[in-house]
Amino acid sequence: MDGTNALGEFLRARRAQVRPEDVGLPGSGLRRVPGLRREEVAMLSGISSDYYLRLEQGRDRNPSAQVLEAIARVLRLDADATSYLLGLPQDRPASRSRAARRQERVPSSLLQLIDGWPRNPAYIQNRYTDCLAANALATALTPNYTPGVNLLRAVFLDPAERALRRDWEDLTEEGVATLRTHAGPDTDDPRLRDLVGDLSLRSERFRTLWARHDVRPRRGRVSHLSHPQVGDLELHSDKLSVDGTDGLTLVVFHAEPGSRSAELLDILGSLTAPPRGIAQEHVEEQ
Repeated sequence: MDGTNALGEFLRARRAQVRPEDVGLPGSGLRRVPGLRREEVAMLSGISSDYYLRLEQGRDRNPSAQVLEAIARVLRLDADATSYLLGLPQDRPASRSRAARRQERVPSSLLQLIDGWPRNPAYIQNRYTDCLAANALATALTPNYTPGVNLLRAVFLDPAERALRRDWEDLTEEGVATLRTHAGPDTDDPRLRDLVGDLSLRSERFRTLWARHDVRPRRGRVSHLSHPQVGDLELHSDKLSVDGTDGLTLVVFHAEPGSRSAELLDILGSLTAPPRGIAQEHVEEQ
């Protein structure tokens, strides 16, 4: 992942995921690679094969929005993936976006806020999925909700985390797609490159998912957990962007009121949560 041809890499990966029959073409015959051929994408998009080849090879990095939208329709991209595609082109120094980033420090008022939620596990992460702060009940859910832990590494590499997650397959797929969405065209960011390189070496599933170039904005979800102390939990998680920071996200869990999960969450809090104090914080050195 060197970031030198993000547009071409995305187009190739997504082209491989579309079957000929998905776009009204005959699917019979031998194909050397899965998915659509370049000339088929070009024909269906209304552009020349030579021009599409230049896009994939990185020899043309400023196609019009109309061209990209036509390609997006052929590749059956949803609104999120189309928006991502439209943001990939442009010749610009990769360091420009990093130069404007603010320091990754969690506001003290936010630490006090999440510490004041005795019945809601909550943590704060950065764009690289490093946990920067967590309240006591979050750490009771999993010790990986601890400042300094990279949550994506934990989900892929920690066997205890996999055992906790009944929805591990969906969670890992979503986590990789969200990471790529937030990276955008800035794939030569050193911290991102180190994270992707490490996980690619250590996890075959991560390598497979990263190569697909799926994108998905960070959204709330329902987490299905099998906690070793209290059993099965279904918890809603809401993800809120923290204004005035460099891409920090507040993640808050809650159970349906009156549900068995709400009861078990209360039990977990009484069993494991220490007395309230200012939530732990980890500050990454810049």
